[in-house]
Amino acid sequence: MQGAKALETIAAAPELATPEETEAFLNALPIGELASIWCVVQCISRRDQTGGAWAAIMYFDRLPHDAPGRALDLALEVLRTEADKLTVMQLNDKFMPSLVYANGDAVMERIEREAKDNARLRWLLGGINFGPDEPVTQRIARIADAEGWNADHLARKTPKLPLECETMSLPELARAWVEQYSRSDRDRDDNFFALMDFERDLREEDPDRAIDLIVEILKIEANPVLLSMLAAGPLEDVISMKTIDRIEREAAADKRFADLLGGVWYFRAPDELRARLDALIGEARW
Repeated sequence: MQGAKALETIAAAPELATPEETEAFLNALPIGELASIWCVVQCISRRDQTGGAWAAIMYFDRLPHDAPGRALDLALEVLRTEADKLTVMQLNDKFMPSLVYANGDAVMERIEREAKDNARLRWLLGGINFGPDEPVTQRIARIADAEGWNADHLARKTPKLPLECETMSLPELARAWVEQYSRSDRDRDDNFFALMDFERDLREEDPDRAIDLIVEILKIEANPVLLSMLAAGPLEDVISMKTIDRIEREAAADKRFADLLGGVWYFRAPDELRARLDALIGEARW
């Protein structure tokens, strides 16, 4: 079974609707098929994530804790079979650091044995960074190809065309936001973080323009996943007593903006702000 086909099966099968059912399905797969699914999951854009894909992501997040031997088998299989370097580098996003940190000596002895004849594993270990006081830090440093990893990591995160957010118009910023937030973690570079920094500065220094950007994004985007990120991120962060008048005006003028407020969490807001948001959102909370 190819990874994409297996992932389609997870997404479509009603009997795999719960985490327990997804776990049972994936646990029964041979390690080669499981590694193939892991690789496919890394390439799925945010806008294309289905419930099945999300269930698979959660399974892989738990695997280093639940079954460290199988998790290491998966990592070694990905290193052996996957040619796309950006995909392989995703092993160091959470998977390998979680495996090593949670299991320590239990997996390090095998990693050290495998690394003797596995240059790709030594390269991968170059991207695992713990504090100097962690017991495994020195053991990793002795076998890791940090120089090789760091060169590839720098190439990966450096965008071909850096965003110049300060000089971009609102429509340009809205298109950039949709593009950057649509990308999978595998495909994100420093442009994503530059946009995040710009959003933070805009929120703190010019909250009205931050709201202008949210309104502009709503003009061009309707994907539920991206809208949930827009609500839980930029919109939620910009709401305050200083901006609530503007928020109320936008909600009255634009139903889609009012609907977006349903994805905002504000239970720790001051009483007056919470009451005004309650009046806007009513029963329409997501």
